[in-house]
Amino acid sequence: MKLDPVSLRLFVAVMEEGTIAAAAQREHIAPAAASKRISELEAALDTLLFERSNRGTRSTPAAHALLGLARNVLNGLDDIAEQMAGFGTGLRGHVRVFANISAITQFLPDDLRSFMAAAPMVQVHLQERISTAIARAVADSTADIGILNAGDYGESLNFLPYRTDELVLLVPSGHALARRRRVRLREALAYEFVGAHPGSAVNAMLHRAASEAGLPLRLRIQVSAYDAMALMVAAGLGVGVLPRLSARLYLSSLGIRTVSLDEAWASRQLVLAVRSIDALSPAARMLVDHLGAARSENEAQTARLARPRGP
Repeated sequence: MKLDPVSLRLFVAVMEEGTIAAAAQREHIAPAAASKRISELEAALDTLLFERSNRGTRSTPAAHALLGLARNVLNGLDDIAEQMAGFGTGLRGHVRVFANISAITQFLPDDLRSFMAAAPMVQVHLQERISTAIARAVADSTADIGILNAGDYGESLNFLPYRTDELVLLVPSGHALARRRRVRLREALAYEFVGAHPGSAVNAMLHRAASEAGLPLRLRIQVSAYDAMALMVAAGLGVGVLPRLSARLYLSSLGIRTVSLDEAWASRQLVLAVRSIDALSPAARMLVDHLGAARSENEAQTARLARPRGP
């Protein structure tokens, strides 16, 4: 049995677009020809992938099982093409990285700058996603490496430690809590909050902590980006919770302040997620090793700064 990469790519497009017509347009092929290719793929696999009716097509369980396998095959073909092309263009590979906004705003700028200086012929494709979406993307081969909050995402992945960050309370400069050094969450829950993305780890953590404290979390507004949260807090629409290093980007320009949260959950672990270390391309493995070395250097530097100085 021979599988045609063109048909596999068309199949993935149908699954992502929802209809054969939309997939045909995306892949620049006539709808009739696209339908024929899907039928030929089903015949080659001796498996029904789509149930047809007057209402359109509906994917079968077999189609969902094939989707991850097809993506793996197509990504492998793309890797071969790009790495071979690199011998003529200077490019030696590419790595698809999905990371949450905490990693992107706090650690990745320096880490990727040093990596790309050391490996100038490796191209990094970086996309921002929430942690749950990152885990899914790594599991289904959409991403080579994920950087997300540590947790159980129900996926068969391998996790490696990356960095630790600290969540802090963000308040307007004239707020009643602005001059406090530390607060418990139950004190902050007396005020309205500017919430993060509904599916974000920070939002989930706040809801869980408020529930455990037996107090309501009053979300006056929700935003999807850290800069938007900082602007809403500065406008007096509520208090917010951000990683400390991310919040520093906005303090001087907006006149807002951070207050430490006296909660164990305020210290979070960020991890690297991969399907398999051994299955990574050389470029992706190089980046994983570099990020691990950056973590070790950061920990060593933190330990040096924490050492008491002599008299």
